[in-house]
Amino acid sequence: MKKWGFLLLLLLALGYAIVQIAPYFQEEKIEIKDIEDNRVSGETKQIEVLTEHVHKGNLLLVNQDYPVQKDSTKEDIVSLFGQEELTQGYVLLNGDIELSASIAKKFSEMVAAANKDGVNHFLISSGFRGFDQQAALFQEMGSSYALEAGHSEHHLGTALDVGSTQMQMSKAPEGRWIEDHAWKYGFILRYPADKTDVTGIEYEPWHIRYVGLPHSAIMKENNFALEEYLDYLKEEQAFSASRNGENYEIYYYPVNSDTTIEIPAGERYEISGNNMDGVIVTVFMDKNIAE
Repeated sequence: MKKWGFLLLLLLALGYAIVQIAPYFQEEKIEIKDIEDNRVSGETKQIEVLTEHVHKGNLLLVNQDYPVQKDSTKEDIVSLFGQEELTQGYVLLNGDIELSASIAKKFSEMVAAANKDGVNHFLISSGFRGFDQQAALFQEMGSSYALEAGHSEHHLGTALDVGSTQMQMSKAPEGRWIEDHAWKYGFILRYPADKTDVTGIEYEPWHIRYVGLPHSAIMKENNFALEEYLDYLKEEQAFSASRNGENYEIYYYPVNSDTTIEIPAGERYEISGNNMDGVIVTVFMDKNIAE
């Protein structure tokens, strides 16, 4: 009996220890809070926003209604062929694939994480496409497969088609991994199966798009397609978000002419247009700022 009593106590102690340490192995959810204005952190600074900013950045909406503008394409488009530092852990379908260098680097970082999980058969089948390339694809494949030139995210340099060297992406471990984990690295599955009525595009398990953190995390947690997230930003106007010790403040500003806006001073920030009528300013806050 003493032996069984000792084993019972040991099991209870083990269970308590697991309960205590489990939170350290769970990923923190993103926390969103409304804020009244852009002076939440004290001092502010003014930044200039130009009308052209509406059509630049990682959060641009590109579809049948909102075409790519001449300044929307990333400036660092490169050929990935022979770029070993940008193509670690995956292969290219052919030697003609181009992409934003910064996005290719982030994709490589994401693939490295997937490789650690034993998912290691990624390939890029398509990246950046010029207008002529898209026009030729549309003429060859038709509207059921391709979008008209000027209306494809592939013109941005932030979207890419990802496959598996082993099987169709809809059945591949690579496809499942992307659906579950890509958001942690700033990528979204742009055309999910349950959002065809929102995006107007059939399910594409291979098409991913970089929007950056914390936006990808907010979209994942709320099951937003990009269209829905941009509507949410316009409705909320301003809110804060935190995840894993990182704090952000996010603002939407309507823009119809060159103007100046106020944001919290002393922090790094990014501006992205929505390609419609305004800009989103993401402020990366000091970790020590009290919530």
